[in-house]
Amino acid sequence: MTTGGRDIVSIIKEQIKQFGPTVTMVDVGTVVEVGDGVARIHGLRGAKYNELVEFPDDIMGLALNLEEDNVAAVILGDYSHIKEGDEVRCTGRVVEVPVGDGLIGRVVDPLGNPLDELGPIKATKTRPVERVAPNVVMRQPVNTPVHTGIKIVDALIPIGRGQRELIIGDRSIGKSAIAIDTIISQKGGNLICIYVAIGQKTSKVAQVIDIFKKYGAIEHTVVVLANASDPAPLQYLAPYSGCAIGEEFMEQGKDALIIYDDLTKHAWAYRQISLILRRPPGREAYPGDVFYLHSRLLERAAKLDSEQGGGSLTALPIIEIQAGDLAAYIPTNVISITDGQIYLETDLFNSGIRPPLNAGLSVSRVGGNAQTRAMRQVAGKLRLEMAQFRELATFAQFGTADLDKATRSQLERGQRITEVLKQPQYAPMPLEKEVNILYAVVNGYMDDIPVEKVTAFEQGFHRFMETNHPEIGKRIATEKEIKPETEEALKAAILEFKQSATY
Repeated sequence: MTTGGRDIVSIIKEQIKQFGPTVTMVDVGTVVEVGDGVARIHGLRGAKYNELVEFPDDIMGLALNLEEDNVAAVILGDYSHIKEGDEVRCTGRVVEVPVGDGLIGRVVDPLGNPLDELGPIKATKTRPVERVAPNVVMRQPVNTPVHTGIKIVDALIPIGRGQRELIIGDRSIGKSAIAIDTIISQKGGNLICIYVAIGQKTSKVAQVIDIFKKYGAIEHTVVVLANASDPAPLQYLAPYSGCAIGEEFMEQGKDALIIYDDLTKHAWAYRQISLILRRPPGREAYPGDVFYLHSRLLERAAKLDSEQGGGSLTALPIIEIQAGDLAAYIPTNVISITDGQIYLETDLFNSGIRPPLNAGLSVSRVGGNAQTRAMRQVAGKLRLEMAQFRELATFAQFGTADLDKATRSQLERGQRITEVLKQPQYAPMPLEKEVNILYAVVNGYMDDIPVEKVTAFEQGFHRFMETNHPEIGKRIATEKEIKPETEEALKAAILEFKQSATY
């Protein structure tokens, strides 16, 4: 019996050995054409859309065009060694990326390979980079703020956890700076950050990583990197990989923030791939599905309800425009997908206002729901003052001699508010400091301070509050609102500082 049993086992083993090749033969193809990072493959009858295919030397590709007589795959890596006649195999897998706490503090490429020389990634789980966004039943309204530490953003364009807020403007006027300051501001908090660099210069990304290290932000940040020198398919995959990493934290009930820097270069990479794949070009030579490219990415940002764990993923996509043209193709697409935009203006930047945020064209469609009560108490008045100032400033530029006293005082206060809202880079501010100084300026306590001394007044005031009245800041930070007794103490502290200060 044993002998017979052993014979049966060996027969089955033999059949299994012979069985393997016949199945895999169906999913083996041959490269018929290769160039510009795209291979056309004859065969691969069983290939699926977005499936990984394997070239010689362990180079992977992504099947994107399934045509009648061939499959076109973009090559994820160095395609210079791939030649006509090479054998290609289906893998049955889609693109996956390692996820989990092991990625925090690391720099990885869109496939999850480490780029920071800190050893292999300690991740036990992977996720597909593409996924359907959570449906409306799984979500809850956005109601918890993301504290950016930037006074003008927290006061006028509040960002909530689970929101998609676009940062848009011309090149080199501080779009990335807002995103980086927001990440630095989360130090010691409970928000995990993912910074996705798409098509950026290697030197710029190296600077950003150094800044994260310098300000202690790398401890709560994952950096996903596809440089300008990387192939277009990797640049195309980068934001989806970052999003998958963020979704894992969201589904664990944690809060995550993802920066896409920037989606203009992402659209360029996708256009390049699509044109090489010979897909029909549309407006500005982009393919017809370029809207879906970004909508399926940004819709994955959400605030999940308590049944799903209550986690959130907040997205801050960045779009670069040319000469302030908000009506171009990609900007209008992304504006229509997001819940508001922070618009940075070149004229403001050139006139010395940093961050150069245009408060008229910037908007947050979540609004006061995503603000702490303390900020809402000072921001309501601030918004009104700024709107009136903008209106009056247009007329005042023709001369202030014949303006009445009320108009002049409105203009004076507007100038001081503008000075207070200026902020240096890499210096995000805690909530209590923002509330203190904004309370002082909107309630007229700084109307008698010369405009050129406003910055010195603010710095002295913060030092004074930290030294002499730290309890007021602590109260605002813990209670998240300005109670009547806190307000009285704050008023007294401002007057005390004005009497004692030399600024």
